[in-house]
Amino acid sequence: MASSHSSSPVPQSNSSDAFFKKEVDTTKRFRPVQSLPDVCPKEPTGNAGNPNNLRDSPSLVVDQQRWTIYHSKVNLPAALNDPRLAKRESDFFTKTWGVDFVDTEVTPSFYLPQITKEHFALYQQEITPREKVHERCKNICTPKDTFDRTLLHTHDKSRTDLEQVPKIFMKPDFALEDSLTFNAVLPWSHFSTAGGKGNRDAASSKLLQEKLSHYLDIVEVNIAHQISLRSEAFFHAMTSQHELQDYLRKTSQAVKLLREKISKIDKVMCEGSLRVLRLSLTRNNCIKAYNKLKLMATVHQTQPTVQLLLSTSEYVGALDLIATTQEVLQQELQGIHSFRHLGSQLCELEKLIDKMMIAEFSTYARNDLNRPLEDDCQILEEERLVSLVFGLLKQRKLNFYEIYGDEMINTAKNIIKQCVVNTVSQIEEIDTEVVVKLADQMRMMNFPQWFDLLKNIFSKFTIFLKRIKATLNTIRSVVFLVLDKNQKTRDLEDTLQKNSAKESMVDSEVAYLTHEGMFISDAFGDGELPAGAADTASQRNTSPNSEPCSSDSVSEPECATDSSSSKEHTSSSVTPGGVEMMISDDMKLTDLELVRLANNIQELLYNASDICHDRSVKFLMARAKDGFLEKLNSNEFVTLSRLMEGFILDTEQICGRKSMSLRGALQSQANRFVNRFHEERKTKLSLLLDNERWKQAEVPAEFQDLVDSVSDGRISLPEKKPTATEERKPAEFLIVEGQKYATVGTVLLLIRIILEYCQCVDNIPSITTDMLTRLSDLLKYFNSRSCQLVLGAGALQVVGLKTITTKNLALSSRCLQLIVHYIPIIRAHFEARLQPKQFSMLRHFDHITKDYHDHIAEISAKLVAIMDSLFDKLLSKYEVKAPVPSACFRNICKQMAKMHEAIYDLLPEEQTQMLFLRINASYKLHLKRQLAHLNVVNDGGPLNGLVTSDVAFYTGNLQALKGLNDLDLNMAEIWEQKR
Repeated sequence: MASSHSSSPVPQSNSSDAFFKKEVDTTKRFRPVQSLPDVCPKEPTGNAGNPNNLRDSPSLVVDQQRWTIYHSKVNLPAALNDPRLAKRESDFFTKTWGVDFVDTEVTPSFYLPQITKEHFALYQQEITPREKVHERCKNICTPKDTFDRTLLHTHDKSRTDLEQVPKIFMKPDFALEDSLTFNAVLPWSHFSTAGGKGNRDAASSKLLQEKLSHYLDIVEVNIAHQISLRSEAFFHAMTSQHELQDYLRKTSQAVKLLREKISKIDKVMCEGSLRVLRLSLTRNNCIKAYNKLKLMATVHQTQPTVQLLLSTSEYVGALDLIATTQEVLQQELQGIHSFRHLGSQLCELEKLIDKMMIAEFSTYARNDLNRPLEDDCQILEEERLVSLVFGLLKQRKLNFYEIYGDEMINTAKNIIKQCVVNTVSQIEEIDTEVVVKLADQMRMMNFPQWFDLLKNIFSKFTIFLKRIKATLNTIRSVVFLVLDKNQKTRDLEDTLQKNSAKESMVDSEVAYLTHEGMFISDAFGDGELPAGAADTASQRNTSPNSEPCSSDSVSEPECATDSSSSKEHTSSSVTPGGVEMMISDDMKLTDLELVRLANNIQELLYNASDICHDRSVKFLMARAKDGFLEKLNSNEFVTLSRLMEGFILDTEQICGRKSMSLRGALQSQANRFVNRFHEERKTKLSLLLDNERWKQAEVPAEFQDLVDSVSDGRISLPEKKPTATEERKPAEFLIVEGQKYATVGTVLLLIRIILEYCQCVDNIPSITTDMLTRLSDLLKYFNSRSCQLVLGAGALQVVGLKTITTKNLALSSRCLQLIVHYIPIIRAHFEARLQPKQFSMLRHFDHITKDYHDHIAEISAKLVAIMDSLFDKLLSKYEVKAPVPSACFRNICKQMAKMHEAIYDLLPEEQTQMLFLRINASYKLHLKRQLAHLNVVNDGGPLNGLVTSDVAFYTGNLQALKGLNDLDLNMAEIWEQKR
């Protein structure tokens, strides 16, 4: 009924017109007739008597008696008498979408073109003929148009009548239950409040009743008018009702027959299969529930298992179990009410494990470092250490090595303290009750006791460092294993990403075949099945929806746990100590963090070396407060230096890096030792020179052995052999490389002092430069002081010599020559022990050599000057007269013989000849001057003969001296050359 108005009306045959009239489209001038509201009840969804048959949608199998049009019961006046119809005609859109919907201006679109009259030119050309035809039809249908105008006039009149009805009755929310609406429609002023009856009140009530009746009549008239407008469609619907009922009856019989057939098919073919599927689904759900319960039981045992693992120090296993349980709780057991507090409990337990691991590692470090320092560098409980390190890495406690560093400092202090206590307890001279402080007790030890204590401390520290190195190497190996595992994991992920494209392609192909209802074996041949498809098919065959092999098999809890921790793959690795361990993938540490940690651990080993050196330095400084180390002799200090150098080299070999604190302390003490060493020897040399009488000394055998050892290329002090020394007598000369050197005792001791400097450099390489400077100063001091004493005649006042003889001068020159002979050897010795950048310091030896040569030349000049003054004195009184030889020449020859006798045994023959050549030249110069003064010329006269006789006497006496027989005197130079 509601939709009957939408069908087009059928033209009636009993129309008053003799011919069929074309239907006029009334929508061009009038509004379309709006449909009545659908007041039919909704279609029932099933039999209300059986609630089990209710479905979300109608079922052709179950519902046999469905709703038909005959079940419809409609009150026609209620359908037609719709008070909202007039209102809906006026505000159909504004009721739903707002008051301003109709009046809202639409913004012109930028994408639509502007339409002008030119766009309709073609249309006007086409429609003009049709419009003419239409005009002719309008002339023919004039009565109908008159009827339409009458209808429009009637419609306007009815609208005017409706405006008399108050607007409150037209509101959509009109309800008399509302007190305001009720008071507006029926005001209380028209009724008696006290219950009395008055004429005025009765008139008002009657007037109100008539007014409401009038309103009702207006509404009914308009309703009747509306019905009359739709009468044609209404009567057409009624005439079509019988034909529609026949169609519906046939359709109902066909549908009933179809339902019966479908019901039989449902019972025969579908019910059993659906029941099997339903039971299979139920069974799988039960299995899942059973496995979930077993998983819950396993998770429930997490805390007791963690406690059991912690009792055996299995921190890594406990942390892995907690992490796996947390993941299971978040993924597979999420929302389980009984486990709502388990996650927070496990977090607290994890924090407790962190504290336990730190405390355990601190205890391990204390036990490892404080165990007896025997010659044993084995790692203490390596498995326990590896477990602790893995646990700390897993929890990102990357500063655990600082705990080990603090324990190293305390242990180093305790090592020194314990060594001092043990040593003091063995020395009876030290009363521990009187001297309480360990430092004071240590200062009461003599050098051998203190040296043995230091040696014991160094040996303990060496074992201590080896033990630390072994432990830290184990820790670093664990860090590197984790780093290697991370790299392998990244490589595996890269490989999986490369294969992901192929696997996704195979999976999509298999999914398509499955969706199309084909079996994989049907789509692919036996040999054409891809590997990815086979794996996918095997995985589907073992999916949770498939039936397990045995209902009693315990597969799902393990599977669930494995699936929840599928990302935590483990791999087996072995530490350098042979401890096998499992590395999990859930170590959330980056490569940068691991490398930084490994570097920090290596730095900790360097710090251990620095700690041992620092404690050793404090031990040395405590003993050096009273100047003990500065008072050591050279042998003791060399022994101490060698011990310290050995310890420094051992620590560098163990730790792989130089520690400068102990080396610096040794250098500082070495500098003090060098200063004292030099001052002692310089003072000793000064005393020897002040007491030296500059006479030739005998050479003991030990000094000759000392010189011989230097000639063999070894600059070192030979070991004393008292027995052999007593059998050998002192020698008159010192034999150096085949040459005889007449020396004084001071020079012999100076040579020994110089060798002590060189040997000290060999024993303490760090003081090479200082020793070179000090030795240069010592050689310069000997040169200058000997010059003052001999050439400057200082020995006359210092020693009390009567005069400085030529023998003193010649002996001094020979001593200087001996020192000059050893300067190149000393230079080569120091050059071999200096760094290339320090070679510039060798220039000191060049300066010293030059000074010594100048000194030797000055001595030679002094000897010539002595004879020169003698010649000047004697020859100035020379007279050419008989007898021959004259007294002057006899005195000159006598003095020359004394000079030769004084220096011949001291100086080598070559130097003697050179000296006498220079003396002879001085003699010829003075004789030539005197002959010129006497006007004696080489003319063969008597005076010339006398002079020639004296010169021959001089020449014969001089050449008769030992070693001067081949001397070329060239006496012809005494005569003036004739021009």
